[in-house]
Amino acid sequence: MSTDRIITLHGEHELVQRAGHLFVASREEFLVAAADLMTFSAGVNAAFREGKRPHVVPGLTMRKLYTRRALADPESHRRLRRIADSGIEVRISDGPIAREAIIIDRRTAILAGPPVRGVRGYTVVHTPEVVDGLRSLFRATWETATDLADCTAPPPPLTDQARGILRTLAAGHTDETGARLLGVSLRTYRRRVADLMTTLGATSRFQAGLLAQGLLEDGITPADHR
Repeated sequence: MSTDRIITLHGEHELVQRAGHLFVASREEFLVAAADLMTFSAGVNAAFREGKRPHVVPGLTMRKLYTRRALADPESHRRLRRIADSGIEVRISDGPIAREAIIIDRRTAILAGPPVRGVRGYTVVHTPEVVDGLRSLFRATWETATDLADCTAPPPPLTDQARGILRTLAAGHTDETGARLLGVSLRTYRRRVADLMTTLGATSRFQAGLLAQGLLEDGITPADHR
């Protein structure tokens, strides 16, 4: 569908080809709201590269708002830190984002639709009332979101061995018993326990055992423990 005020695009390639110039032309405000880094990052980066322009320019306010899904793994957190270090403001919302969108200079909004067979649809809107409404939604969510600097990086995913140690801690086994049950040397077991205590934030074996028991009862792993 295409009108003077609404254009529908299919896939990131078409987004960059037909709307990339809007990204590069931004002068006052560039707002991004997305569930995670997969929605817009590739297309936005490609547009700026093709336009041979840096993301941050004098006088341009750039804000990126994501949900906790963007902190799902250490690499995503590192990417967000690089974005923030470049001068872009980044915040994380604890709740869902009403609409994944890019809002440019208060005049244009680009809405992302859900993937269909792996391809997203994007709707470019120039209708002032729609753009103003989306910008108001963005601002309301931004005000209650947490600055990236205050968000803890997720620990790396647990291995099967680490989960086994988690169970031995929860059961209160001695190091000798835990090592025998897991089929590792006592020295290796103790080193793995020390690593896991750091992940749990525990200062003693007793505390680690209590934390491990609680996590297992809740059906989560330390990677989910924030």
